[in-house]
Amino acid sequence: MVKDILRETENKMKKAVEVVRQEFIKIRSGKATTTLLDGIKVDYYGSIMPLNQVGTVGTPDIRMITVTPWDKGMIGPIEKAILAANIGLNPANDGTVIRLPVPPLNEERRKELVKLIKKFAEDGKVALRNVRRDANEHLKKSEKEEHFSEDERKRGEEDVQKLIDKHIKEIDSLVTHKEKEIMEV
Repeated sequence: MVKDILRETENKMKKAVEVVRQEFIKIRSGKATTTLLDGIKVDYYGSIMPLNQVGTVGTPDIRMITVTPWDKGMIGPIEKAILAANIGLNPANDGTVIRLPVPPLNEERRKELVKLIKKFAEDGKVALRNVRRDANEHLKKSEKEEHFSEDERKRGEEDVQKLIDKHIKEIDSLVTHKEKEIMEV
């Protein structure tokens, strides 16, 4: 019973860390990366499709993202989708390729992004703490209902604490990496 609770708790904690990781991917660091376009969906002849399924997305250099549609008639809808995504990039096309210049970040904007990263990280840590609280409550309730020993419950609570410590370290590592990425000029 305790192992089931721990397994479920670890899965929930992994999901909380993954949410933080996904939020970090969306934050522009001043460098061109194709992940900036990951969430963009395009109206492809009546079907809503991810951008990377209607064209080739690439980064020819550190300040440029290119999108080469497989169907030249899709240039307009792709540009509209990029503008509608409100990611702060202005598409320009030459009839065959859409270019997205990625402007460098100024110091003030970098500091704002670092604050945003820390907010997302704190939200993730709060989610982890909520998972820990729920797991500990579940362990206490199960101890009474399933009649396993207090020692087993305490060991379970210690294991839950080890899990949260591991996942908080992972979030802190993500913060350090992303902050370094943003603050580099």
